[in-house]
Amino acid sequence: MAISGRFVLLALLGLVPAALLPGWESATVLLLLLAAAALLDLGLAVPLRHVSVQRNDPGSVPLSGSVESVLTVANAGRRALRGLVRDAWQPSAGAQNPCQRLLVPAGERRKMTVTLRPTRRGELAAEHVTVRAFGPLGLAARQRTLPCPGALKVLPPFTSRRHLPSKLRQLRELDGRAAVQIRGAGTEFDSLRDYVRGDDVRSIDWRATARRSAVVVRTWRPERDRRVVILLDTSRTAAARIADEPRLDTGMEAALLLAVLAERGGDRVDFLAFDRRLRARAGSAAKGNLLGQLVQAMAPLDAELIELDWPQIPAQIRSVSAHRSLVVLLTALDGGAPEEGLLPMAAQLAQEHVVVVASVRDPMLGEMQRERSSATGVFRAAAAERALLEREAVSAQLRHAGVEVVDAEPSQLPPALADAYIRLKAAGRL
Repeated sequence: MAISGRFVLLALLGLVPAALLPGWESATVLLLLLAAAALLDLGLAVPLRHVSVQRNDPGSVPLSGSVESVLTVANAGRRALRGLVRDAWQPSAGAQNPCQRLLVPAGERRKMTVTLRPTRRGELAAEHVTVRAFGPLGLAARQRTLPCPGALKVLPPFTSRRHLPSKLRQLRELDGRAAVQIRGAGTEFDSLRDYVRGDDVRSIDWRATARRSAVVVRTWRPERDRRVVILLDTSRTAAARIADEPRLDTGMEAALLLAVLAERGGDRVDFLAFDRRLRARAGSAAKGNLLGQLVQAMAPLDAELIELDWPQIPAQIRSVSAHRSLVVLLTALDGGAPEEGLLPMAAQLAQEHVVVVASVRDPMLGEMQRERSSATGVFRAAAAERALLEREAVSAQLRHAGVEVVDAEPSQLPPALADAYIRLKAAGRL
């Protein structure tokens, strides 16, 4: 059955029902009707040249926190914008609702809030925003990607903060500001008191004893305003993941706890991140809060896949402190050849400073060492035993050179390093 072109035209215009057309002609007309409606709908959509987007920079957020990124969509056209807006953050930013529908009347603006829960520390970025404008029927849309740069700095979480109150309490006891009295060596004279059994005879003040006709001893307190230099190794060994966390991040946690504790204890703190060149630097001598400076300096750090330049470390220490200081080196005990790098450098530093080497120990070594139920387990236990013996051998050589060693699992390294600092304070070595 032949259908005239005039009849098809009448069906497209809606004057004749398309259902009256037999066979394929009916399907063709329906498709043509749908295409015509889509073209009409597209023509009624807002031209995207009239749409602009502005971003409110979210700033910074700790790794364990969340922050909101706010977009302002402006419609300068004559028709309402029925749109779908997508904020193109990278996946590690953890955008919870990056795609949202917006209705923006003509000549008005609307805000779109995207919640970010980042999963990785560092500097994250969003380069653009994509806007899709639909027509009134929702059959067709215009789409355009608009440049709208944004940045988010994800700071270290500082989960070891929970240890700070107890460590500060111990430090206050040493400093004589708590009710508890502690006997021990120190570097600053505090007061005189009568001798009691157990006091060090070297603390006896013989002149005061002669004047009072009774044995009198000096009491000491830890010296304040000392220098603490923390150097974080950012070379290839810092990239190793231990307990599902990079060694670099564990070192940051330990450095943060020690730095805040030392500053509260009245000492001056300097922080360096170094491999073959200086990656970051912060210190309590600069203006502003030390903790804020440290997390801002640590946020963009990543492990560099290069060897640490050991001979340059003494020069880096001298650049921040020309006097005797507590030097804390956060590095690996099992990286490379310690007899060629770590051991001679630490021995050299120990001649001028009090040196502490802090390292993360993999808890898997202990688990492998205990698992001997199969032949494979026995071989793994032997490998773990050898690795632990090598670490202990390096630690023994460091202690022989006068270096303090803190070797602990990731969750225990920050408090263990803080305890080492308090012990050195109590012993009067700072």
